[in-house]
Amino acid sequence: MADPTESTEKMEIARRLVEGEYITLRLYVAGTSHHSARAVELVKRMCADCLPGRYRLDIVDLYLEPSLAQRDQIVALPTLIKTSPLPTARVVGDMSDRNRVLAGLGIVVE
Repeated sequence: MADPTESTEKMEIARRLVEGEYITLRLYVAGTSHHSARAVELVKRMCADCLPGRYRLDIVDLYLEPSLAQRDQIVALPTLIKTSPLPTARVVGDMSDRNRVLAGLGIVVE
């Protein structure tokens, strides 16, 4: 039997996506190197601080899923892509400058 809370949560996410309030991000990294782990930590912290309850973050390890690099034309790591709302945007490289990352993705924090 389906959990009604889960269904309500999915409906809320769908509503926010339609209204442009929900941001979907995909972070590409390579394995568990220091640079990859730092990028994951920084992006997770940025999302939690700046977009609480308004984001979905997918982390893709290209060592485990190399075929996904072609889908988003990944040429350097780490790469963070905003897939929705449109337009898509990407930031490549150092994720430590939160303002640069948000601006590069076209995300305005209220």
